[in-house]
Amino acid sequence: MALKAAGPAQATAAKPGGVGMEPVVGSLTAGKKNREYKVTNRLLEGKRPLYAICFNLIDSRFHNVFASAGCNRVTVYQCLTEGGAVAVLHAFIDEDKEEEFYTVSWAVGDNGSPLLACSGSNGVIRIVDCGKGSFLKSFIGHGDSVNELRTQTLKPCLIASASKDESVRLWNVNTGVCILIFAGAGGHRNEVLSVDFHPSDILKIASCGMDNTIKIWSLKEFWSYVEMSFTWSEIPSKFPTKYVQFPLFNALVHSNYVDCTRWLGDFILSKSVDNEIVLWEPLYKEPGITANEGKVDVLQKYPVPDCDIWFIKFSCDFHFNTLIIGNRDGKVLVWEAQTSPPTLIAKLSHSQCKSPIRQTATSYDGSTILCCCEDGCIWRWDLVS
Repeated sequence: MALKAAGPAQATAAKPGGVGMEPVVGSLTAGKKNREYKVTNRLLEGKRPLYAICFNLIDSRFHNVFASAGCNRVTVYQCLTEGGAVAVLHAFIDEDKEEEFYTVSWAVGDNGSPLLACSGSNGVIRIVDCGKGSFLKSFIGHGDSVNELRTQTLKPCLIASASKDESVRLWNVNTGVCILIFAGAGGHRNEVLSVDFHPSDILKIASCGMDNTIKIWSLKEFWSYVEMSFTWSEIPSKFPTKYVQFPLFNALVHSNYVDCTRWLGDFILSKSVDNEIVLWEPLYKEPGITANEGKVDVLQKYPVPDCDIWFIKFSCDFHFNTLIIGNRDGKVLVWEAQTSPPTLIAKLSHSQCKSPIRQTATSYDGSTILCCCEDGCIWRWDLVS
């Protein structure tokens, strides 16, 4: 089974108040440092939940392009500058009607083509060439559903997948090989819900899951396998995939499921179901000292009221200046990520947005905020200049 294009009839532009749209007006309550956003569009993809949405922050040529995922469909849009309009560029439907996509992530092909990785309930990772508008390949390896895909920004042909099968896998989208599997004796003991690459240290990955832990993995000892993947010319199944069984660091910051984690420099942002995002620093084990292994220094917390359900993921803009998250009541909180104490700069709400927001996406400069909801809607908010 593979993805197929939905057809040219899907390539239309959606405008506020247009067909299938309702006039939208935004209301906002500002925090300490006021920033005003307004609703400029509302898209209704269907009645099935949308779980994932993300801007292409990997390739500057397509910085205003975003993708959404839900049921067995992935849709690629472009944000237009006129009045919040959005154009549909591609729509891909998986031939497996039982598939439920949970995650999408942008990547770059060896010819510079924009690629989109998507996966979900059946555990198969689909790679779509958005330059050609066609399905490219599938990665099969996970034994259960994939909860999140993330791309290495320094090497945008590398993607990591977090799975219900208690593992994280590292893939090369160009050669199709599974390079490393992070699982085993020191691995996660339940579903892995989120994974992220360090923004500047190419040798570090963080993951978190239903075992309440956040783990930091090192690629240092296994980098030769990563290098080998770039030039691999045999069939992918013959690649000597390596198991990484022990993380560099294991942290217990939350007392419940940890469903989203992101690096903020050398610090880590993580979220559980306890109505807050926590920023913390891992205190790595020093030579000859064992007492601080697994210890963390909690730096600050970002309160997120009414966010006590799992599988709600936050986002940051390219420069990590703003931190955006939705909650189960359809409200969006915008935090200034790098201030202490935390500064809430906007709280976005709309009378018609009442469904849980599963994920947010933020444009390159933070001027546009998107959120995808359980009721199948996508909301667009734009900064008022």
